[in-house]
Amino acid sequence: MEELLMKKTVLLVEDEQGLLDSLKKELQFENYQVLTAMDGLTALKLFLAKQEVIDLIILDWMLPKLDGLGVLRRLRHASDVPVIMLTARDYTGDKVAGLRGGADDYVTKPFDIEELLARMKAILRRPRQLNTHSQLFKLDDLTLDVGKRRIMRQGKNIQLTQREYQLLLEMFKTVGKVFTRNELLDLVWGTDFEGDPNIVDVYIRYLRNKIDHFPNSKKLIQTVRGVGYMLSDQV
Repeated sequence: MEELLMKKTVLLVEDEQGLLDSLKKELQFENYQVLTAMDGLTALKLFLAKQEVIDLIILDWMLPKLDGLGVLRRLRHASDVPVIMLTARDYTGDKVAGLRGGADDYVTKPFDIEELLARMKAILRRPRQLNTHSQLFKLDDLTLDVGKRRIMRQGKNIQLTQREYQLLLEMFKTVGKVFTRNELLDLVWGTDFEGDPNIVDVYIRYLRNKIDHFPNSKKLIQTVRGVGYMLSDQV
């Protein structure tokens, strides 16, 4: 009874208006809350704004602005939300790429709606494998609780933007490792990022202003001249 009362929220990402509308109608009939997007960048923005309530993403491969695989790779930097790839591409190599990229399942068009619904229900019945989301990172007096998405230093909460959070998390995963600018670009902005690489320097400065401004605390975000940046308490 409780399961019936708690609607699951699905983010449906599909650029064919007719298919988007029909799938949304079917999912709503099955008691799902449905959010929609018709291109990859809109899907990412919507997810980041609503990730606390989204239980599953149905993600088309061929999307404008950013394709489904690009969306998937960026999602996996921030979340383990279940993803079903939905696509007309039936090549084994594409399926492997999608699954290696972090997709939970793969449905090829044309498909029977009952098959999609069954796959959705099977995925939603699984216990979430939290992986990094169950981790608590600590360095000196700085802590990052991934499950609660909470960053604290000297007992005070530090508010970070999504990008700042992703940058700190990647550095926290390998404390003491020196990351080049290009490595951080790939990990946080994605391999298809075409903007100015100096954006990394800008966000490192943002992070320092929030993380390393506390009195009587070590500077933890360090520059290795000519190489890049690292998170370390060894001065």
